[in-house]
Amino acid sequence: MTLEASRRWLNWPLGLLLALCVARFWLLPLNTSFWVDETVTAFVVRQGGDAPSLAIAPQVPQSIYYALPAAVQSEAGFSEAGYRLPSVLAMSVALFFCARIGMRLIHPDCGWLIVLSSFLLRGFSDAATDARPYAFGLCVASLSVWALIRWLDRAGWVDGALFLLSAALLWRTHLVYWPFYLVFASYTAARLWRRDTPVNWKAASGLFVLLGLLLVPVAWNALSLAREASAHVIQPPPGFRQLQYALKFGLLLGTLPAAWILSRMLRHTPSTLCMTSGVLLLGWWFVHPVTLFAYSVETGNSVFLPRYLSLAWPGILLGTAFLLARYLPASFWRPLAVLAGVWALAQSAGLPLDAPAHRSDWRGAAQAIAALHDPDVPVICPSPFVEARAPEWRPDYVLPGFLYAHLAAYPLAGRPLLLPYAPSEEGLRYARGLSSTRLPAAGRFVIYGGDRNVEFWQRWFSQRPELQGWTARQLGAFGDVKAVLFERSNKPVSPASGHISENLPPA
Repeated sequence: MTLEASRRWLNWPLGLLLALCVARFWLLPLNTSFWVDETVTAFVVRQGGDAPSLAIAPQVPQSIYYALPAAVQSEAGFSEAGYRLPSVLAMSVALFFCARIGMRLIHPDCGWLIVLSSFLLRGFSDAATDARPYAFGLCVASLSVWALIRWLDRAGWVDGALFLLSAALLWRTHLVYWPFYLVFASYTAARLWRRDTPVNWKAASGLFVLLGLLLVPVAWNALSLAREASAHVIQPPPGFRQLQYALKFGLLLGTLPAAWILSRMLRHTPSTLCMTSGVLLLGWWFVHPVTLFAYSVETGNSVFLPRYLSLAWPGILLGTAFLLARYLPASFWRPLAVLAGVWALAQSAGLPLDAPAHRSDWRGAAQAIAALHDPDVPVICPSPFVEARAPEWRPDYVLPGFLYAHLAAYPLAGRPLLLPYAPSEEGLRYARGLSSTRLPAAGRFVIYGGDRNVEFWQRWFSQRPELQGWTARQLGAFGDVKAVLFERSNKPVSPASGHISENLPPA
């Protein structure tokens, strides 16, 4: 069979594998419960970015992305699947442009490998089922890179305008995307230095100056918000182990040695890699995470979260394929893509078909509370957001509000009693009052929230002398969300002894 015949024959299994992966990883989980940040998306869309409660976290509504789920809701109403539909479409576009970039810079047959291997990087693939800005950011970034390549190839004004527009939108998609502009600049400089483009320095400088002017309002806004960044930090600065994990060398280490051995067995002459392509693709892989790592370590305000590093995910795939291209014979690109698709599906074989990317079932927990059929049952609700601290937090915090966005997405069939994110003197004082008055009078109550918060408050209330003899049981399994029902027991008990811990356990 000739190489061309083999390529045509493999189109069918490749197309089938893509359809199966899209159905398995993107479509089946669409209607699962929101995770906590997705409830924020629903809150911003429903209440508006100018909602008073968002003043405590002004960075939250700073994204053009929210217009997309808002448009879906205006046409089809509220649903998890509807809110996630823009992310599915955005990821489809992102993968299309990533494939085109690979075919242009690496090998004409590597597009299928880029697309199907994306399902091996669950963070990358999972962005399609996340009602957050990350899939849209990947779409805008990949479009920007594709437009920049075409502009540097042809010097056409349409390509330049498309790059200018898409690159201007990228930082407006998420304020943490600023390091990616270094990728644009370094690739352009490399092409100009190598004289590998009809674009001259004057035209390139003019385009980037214009881009800079378009980004001035965003930069000004980002700098003003950076002064309050420490109030929104949810984890300590990363170490080098976290950086190593974020760069995900596993795909490269698992394939490059095999490609080298194969080339030696087949006596394949190694290909010469293009320096400017390496600047772009390896820069796409490393620049964004390394810059955010350095920023987090230097300032102490860690933004080194997997979802914030999402722009690097295409770079991991493209950079790996770029290095493989030195040793991989041309006839192996599509068979390797088949292997990637089969491997991705095999990895998920033991999971439920509609298993979500996250582990949060806020909807299921709220439904379990509703199944108690007691609209007056007190429900202790610690906030899942680090901003929930005094003085912004208070027991009479007005709902709906950002600090309890999950209660707006999935309303409770009970009486919510609000606690802060972490134990504080104000929160503990309020909890002591509840344990001596309202909770004993009710005869039962629920603690509902993230698992660590619920576990702390479950121990704390269990040790209160006013609640000795009460039983506690979970209302079900909801991933990293818990709903624990306390009920008065008629069995005699011994008085509690020992110290009541009022410190949140370490993560």
